[in-house]
Amino acid sequence: MKHLLATTAAAATLIAGAAFAQSGTDPVKMGVLLSFTGPIESLSPAMASGAEMAISEASGNENFMGGTSIEPVRADATCVDAAAATAAAERMITSDGVTAIMGADCSGVTTAVLSNVAVPNGVAMISPAATSPALSSAEDNGLFFRTAPSDARQGEVMANILIEEGIEEVAVTYTNNDYGNGFADAFIASYEDQGGTVTLSASHEDGKGDYSAEVGALASAGGDALVVLGYVDQGGAGIIQSALDTGAFDTFAFGDGMIGDSLTERFGQSIEGSIGTAPGGENEGADMFQTMADEAGIDGTSVYAGESYDAAALLVLAMAQAESASAGDYAGEIMGIANEPGEKIYPGELAKALQIIADGGEVDYEGATGVEFVEPGEAAGSYAEFRVQDGALEVIGYR
Repeated sequence: MKHLLATTAAAATLIAGAAFAQSGTDPVKMGVLLSFTGPIESLSPAMASGAEMAISEASGNENFMGGTSIEPVRADATCVDAAAATAAAERMITSDGVTAIMGADCSGVTTAVLSNVAVPNGVAMISPAATSPALSSAEDNGLFFRTAPSDARQGEVMANILIEEGIEEVAVTYTNNDYGNGFADAFIASYEDQGGTVTLSASHEDGKGDYSAEVGALASAGGDALVVLGYVDQGGAGIIQSALDTGAFDTFAFGDGMIGDSLTERFGQSIEGSIGTAPGGENEGADMFQTMADEAGIDGTSVYAGESYDAAALLVLAMAQAESASAGDYAGEIMGIANEPGEKIYPGELAKALQIIADGGEVDYEGATGVEFVEPGEAAGSYAEFRVQDGALEVIGYR
């Protein structure tokens, strides 16, 4: 991805964006494209609410395009149906008139929306949750960013934790899509580099009622733990259930797609001692976001809720910097807003940021997740380490 737009790409984007020029009274519309159905549906409500907190915080502010309001437009990305996600994104742009997309979430549908909708229509998107390493090299005309780091980093973090725990042999199962394949490749490479042994690496399909065959093969291969790189509301949970029912494994390692309250609500102490990873870090903004979320009745601890707030906030501030809701104008401002130099901005401080921008100053958006973008426009990446303790997911450290 090259975030310095080529002249021809910029011209095309400007032409496409011209259709969305604001009248000064019409609201700016921002798409909230998340998987409200499908294998991560339990995570999406908090993600959407996080994004809409940022939108509400800035909407109508006198320093946002002369007091223009901002309206969120929700649509279902499904996580697994690229055609449905593409159609939903297309409707957002052509029917609803969105000029930016906060989303999508799962890597496969994000890739499809980027190439088939966002780039052709010249609309920027910031994903809070798409983590496939392949997205780092996607052709995006400078329109794609993500507040979640690549799984190239998460695979390394998970491998480090398992080696430190003395778990030197594992079986690996992963959902058969862009997310699962990329994550599994990154984990296995790092784990084996550190002396670990992968007894079997096998994909699984989501939506099945019976995973006994998959678990049987993994159990035959053996291992001290089963690494599950899947989805908490779909095949990943089915794999765990079958493993527990057959006694194949009782210790697991979970990727971010498995980290959610529904995991421990379903399995509780049956997976006691298991570990997991998900984007997160210790920073001032995390506590501020949690306080805001609590006051709004939102689960601020839910995976990717903070990243969603940050994605929406970056889009808002970039528009304010460019004084335009056309991606041809504002997309090039996102990297600068996300990084030094400038005054640090945390959750709840978007009005302050808008005032600084209006006064001609610079902001360094830290947000809920300590945002720091590296090329090609993605989070540098820190991770929370989870452990199941007394039947609940607990954060025990950060890496």
